[in-house]
Amino acid sequence: MNASQRATAGTAARQSRQALAWKCCRGLGAALAALSLIATGAPADARSDSALARKLESIRQLDQRLQNIGWRLSSTNAPFCTKPTQGIGLQLVDVAGYRDPAKVQAAFDLPSSIATYTIADGSPAQAARINDLDPLVQIDGIALDDLPAKDRSDWQRLAQAHDMIRQSLEDNGQVKLLLGGGNAKLVKGVPLCRTRFELGGNNSRAVAEGSRVIIGRKFVGFDYVDEEFATAIAHEMAHNVLFHRNWLDTNGRGRKNIRLTEREADRMIPWLLANAGYDPTAAIRFMEKWGPRHGGWLFRKRTHDGWDERVEFIAGEIEMIESLAEQGLPADWSIHFRREVEP
Repeated sequence: MNASQRATAGTAARQSRQALAWKCCRGLGAALAALSLIATGAPADARSDSALARKLESIRQLDQRLQNIGWRLSSTNAPFCTKPTQGIGLQLVDVAGYRDPAKVQAAFDLPSSIATYTIADGSPAQAARINDLDPLVQIDGIALDDLPAKDRSDWQRLAQAHDMIRQSLEDNGQVKLLLGGGNAKLVKGVPLCRTRFELGGNNSRAVAEGSRVIIGRKFVGFDYVDEEFATAIAHEMAHNVLFHRNWLDTNGRGRKNIRLTEREADRMIPWLLANAGYDPTAAIRFMEKWGPRHGGWLFRKRTHDGWDERVEFIAGEIEMIESLAEQGLPADWSIHFRREVEP
């Protein structure tokens, strides 16, 4: 997209905003109540085990898509992130985290309570030929069934298992996993930006929590193609890698400050997309689809710029990224991105 095309896009966006009557909707950075690490349990009125199994699998597929995009964004941008962590692209499930663990275990057809859940595309876990819904017996020789758990709705054991993997990777660069049937795996980690991606509850929200990006199961981005959905995920990820939560804790959460962090997160989107191999202009397409319905004019939140303004800010960053590419330089936002919010 050249400068003339970007200017045209910005003008068209402003004209559309003036022509439409907006609905009052949430911005991308809307507040979200605390969530457990996995989607909570099965619907109480599930009519059969097969219906429950289909419901659980549909939720798992949403999470799989989120993990695929999140992994791609996080692993490719790790060279530019402050204090990257290690990961293998493996997400677990613990039936103890559901309201009816026995039903969920049967629906997933699991012989044990803890299993693999999603394996991110292109990750070391995938390269190690780990499959989804494989029973996970041990992590570094520690039996997971020995970890204490409540009867139901308990997310702490799952958090502990994930922390065990992360700590092993950070300490040793690898983790030993024992799967069902005595299938042992030694998996080496790779650098990741220090943020996790989690599927939230049955809502349409997206939020950055400092170390986590949480996307509700009804978030509109699931209806978009991957590179456009990645725009929303990248926006929330930007809040985390730019340490906006820490800055707001120090400087206050007034409207002006929040708006600064939201604008900076928008500007960061095309940098994260470019490094992940997505088309940075997908961020403009996302805003043009999402904005007229969700980034409303008269009723929009004053903590966010109008969607047409957001298009212009994003277009400006794309111009810089394209200039770097013409010089054979990567989209190194740790050097070339202009900060408005100093950490």
